Amino acid sequence: MSLDIKKMIGESFLDIANAMETGTFGKKICVGITTIGSEHGIENIVRGAEKASLSGNFDVVLIGPKVETTLKIVEANTEEEAHEKMEELIDSKEINSAVTMHYSFPIGTSTIGRVVTPAFGNDMLLGTTTGTSATNRTEAMFKNALYGIATAKAVGITNPSLGILNVDSSRAVERSLRKLANNGYTINFGESKRADGGTIMRGNDLLMGSSDVMVTDSLTGNILMKMFSSFSTGGSYEATGYGYGPGVSFDMKRTILILSRASGVPVVEGAIKYAALLGKNDLAAIVSKEYEMIKKAGYEDILASFIEIPKKPIKEFIKPKKEVVTAQISGIDIMDLDDAALELMRSGIYAEAGMGCTGPIILVNDTKIEKAIVILEEKEYIVVEKTNC
Repeated sequence: MSLDIKKMIGESFLDIANAMETGTFGKKICVGITTIGSEHGIENIVRGAEKASLSGNFDVVLIGPKVETTLKIVEANTEEEAHEKMEELIDSKEINSAVTMHYSFPIGTSTIGRVVTPAFGNDMLLGTTTGTSATNRTEAMFKNALYGIATAKAVGITNPSLGILNVDSSRAVERSLRKLANNGYTINFGESKRADGGTIMRGNDLLMGSSDVMVTDSLTGNILMKMFSSFSTGGSYEATGYGYGPGVSFDMKRTILILSRASGVPVVEGAIKYAALLGKNDLAAIVSKEYEMIKKAGYEDILASFIEIPKKPIKEFIKPKKEVVTAQISGIDIMDLDDAALELMRSGIYAEAGMGCTGPIILVNDTKIEKAIVILEEKEYIVVEKTNC
């Protein structure tokens, strides 16, 4: 009998024994974690890995120097060597996913963090927390939203709610996402828990976990991750949550999750469990499936709209006579506010730019609001959600 056949028989018996023990048939999910680089030492990573492995639902492999542990170790003595070993193990399918620190992703890839919100203990995904989805801010946040939806589905949320944090470009991102939704891609837009509602989320919504996925730019997301994970420890030790999450892009091949060097044992444990779930449900396959759906909904055309075109000189026009303006139109990005008001003026509608409690607004006369909305929608300053009757 050849060695290959003996190996196959041995693996089959191991699979049967594992199935009898866990009640789950099929090859066991395996997660790798590099152990070099933590500010709290290698033992901090090892303890978190050992705690994660106690669930019995998946195996954990340490990638780093030899240590005293019952877990399997793939030896590596530098961060560079550990990353090389990690990539080899994923590519050979010896592990399904991996967790590491200080790993560089190319532009186009960014990470979907996972936190526990303090108000009600809700899990919330942050899109995104490290990396850069695009060099254009609005395009990056637009992609962040789509990466977040795909990742939420990979953790088992079939119809994740999506909120957009009230930062620069949030309204432009909402408009782009609503275009995609109006073209047939299903997006479950979240609702702020504040009395005035809306998909644009305020600070309160962060604490309450008002949406399954919260969209922001990666620098803001990075700060939020640190605040959520270490607000109770003074910042030097990240004590809660699941880490900075997997690097996601529409051409991703490997599921690699990021930990901060300040991550403590509980976050190491959480990150490995997060990685195991994404490995089990095949995050890359889900991302690929979502990509096919959004392409059919005009994704490429929306991306093209993010290319900055030099503005044409403003032609002179007769300014409409000033009138009482009490009707508000929201949903306009702060960067477009003045241009939107001028567009209405050129169309003969007196308008003023202002700032409401939920963000930028255009003020017009009550009798002109319907016409103003039509003009702003035609010029793509706002997107009016379409409903199916």
